[in-house]
Amino acid sequence: MPGLRVVGWGTAVPEKVVTNRDLEATIDTSDEWIFERTGIRERHVGGTTASLGTEAGRKALDQAGLTGADIDLLLLATTTADKIVPGTSPTIQHNLGIAGGAVDLNAACSGFVYGLVIANGLFASGAKRILLVGAETLSTITDWDDRGTAILFGDGAGALVLERTDDEGDLLSWDLGSDGSLTDLLYCNHGEKMQMDGKEVFRRAVRVVVDSATTVLEKAKINVDDLSLIVPHQANIRIIQAACQRLNIPEEKAAIVIDRFGNTSSASIPLALVDAIENDRVHGGDTLLLTGFGAGMTWASAVLRWPH
Repeated sequence: MPGLRVVGWGTAVPEKVVTNRDLEATIDTSDEWIFERTGIRERHVGGTTASLGTEAGRKALDQAGLTGADIDLLLLATTTADKIVPGTSPTIQHNLGIAGGAVDLNAACSGFVYGLVIANGLFASGAKRILLVGAETLSTITDWDDRGTAILFGDGAGALVLERTDDEGDLLSWDLGSDGSLTDLLYCNHGEKMQMDGKEVFRRAVRVVVDSATTVLEKAKINVDDLSLIVPHQANIRIIQAACQRLNIPEEKAAIVIDRFGNTSSASIPLALVDAIENDRVHGGDTLLLTGFGAGMTWASAVLRWPH
């Protein structure tokens, strides 16, 4: 069966930075309190999902030496489409000159890994190249007067250009899941702001990440010592630390950018992955574990071999 290979990558974040010190002026919190409990020092705010997704997608195409005309399908993972109808992917498609299809995918913070798995299936069905984008403007649905959520979220985008291979490709295993009985833990109704049961999300998140990551490692027939890097969803540094501890993965093997970007939902994993690439932490032949969780409650993990 054909598989996928990563051939390009890019990211985008708004210019405006909101620091913990900035939030001290508007809500009852402190830089020390936020950083100790979340690992976040600042987040980027602004732009639109389409503009951020377009910028990240264009960088990924340029890095791959391709244009929109070379892409069969744009997959956009997002929870914050710019409109209810239509989806935001057609706008990004138009901006990048993509001739193929375009579709939005909402699996919350698990969305980018969901997109990776869906792309792999589409390659088996004949697609040649897919642009996978995770883009979010969570600031638009954040209550900036709520000290429990205002400190967490930011805006940004990341993208990968994926290409069909003649062999099995570099997606070695995957695990997707959802438990719809837990939708009330984290949600946002139309026209309202996000609501979250932080303590329960934390408790459930560590469990599902560990279970899902264990499943994909077993499917790929590798152990934690074979991993070069874990790229977790950037929701809370304590969740990342707890998951690494339970999986027996040294924390120094984790790609961590939450201090600079906060929780960017579907953009979280690609932002962390591209940061690791650009800081020479990813090399040809490396084995990566991408894992995350999100509202729904969804979860998703994948073992990805980095191409030479």
